[in-house]
Parts: sequence; structure tokens; C-alpha cells
Amino acid sequence: QVQLVESGGGLVQAGASLRLSCAASRRTFSSHGVGWFRQAPGKEREFVAAIAWNGGNTYYADSVKGRFTISRDNAKNVVYLQMGSLKPEDTAVYYCAAPPRPVAGPRESDYTYWGRGTQVTVSS
Repeated sequence: QVQLVESGGGLVQAGASLRLSCAASRRTFSSHGVGWFRQAPGKEREFVAAIAWNGGNTYYADSVKGRFTISRDNAKNVVYLQMGSLKPEDTAVYYCAAPPRPVAGPRESDYTYWGRGTQVTVSS
């Protein structure tokens, strides 16, 4: 069982930057890919970014590509989502998730472990 805890959310103004963290319960977290998803009010949950177990391969939704960067520090069992040039439409609850495999992509159904989410609100 992998437990994931997101942190770093908050209220920021448009154009600001924010870094989210996803902390995992065990060192073996390094064997999992990790994805970030978000759920905005009135919207379905959508894929944001994903990273492979070793950080060698990353994937981004078109809506965030060029603005967000996913990275990981396996020594600390932490995955980050660095968000820049934030827009009001980025407002959502952000979740990190892990599949039972070392790679990760945009398919939500691939993920079995989920954090509880952290709120990101971007004001105009």
C-alpha cells in the first residue's frame, strides 16, 4: 500500500507560481510512476502531468504544457508539480496518484493510489 499526501496548495493571483508536493509513505515509492490530476468545480477530473519511476519520461496535458513541470526526488520520496503562469482556470483540487507500475500516463484508470488532494485557487 502506497499512501500519498499532497501539500502546497493555496490562494494566489493570476501569473503567480506555486509548487505542489506529493509525499509518499515508503522508500519503494521510487518503483512507481506518479501522476497529477485536478478537479475543478463543475468539471470532471482531468489529467495534468505524469512522471515515470526514474523521472526519465514526463507527460503533460496540453493545457499546462510549458507552464507546469513535474519532477521527483526519489531519495526524499517526493514528487513535485511546479506550476507557473497560473491562470484562474487552473483553480481546482489537485491530486497526486500512483499506478501499480513504474510508468505513468494520462489514463486515470491506470491509477490505483490516490491522495486526498490540495486546493489551488487562482484569482484574477
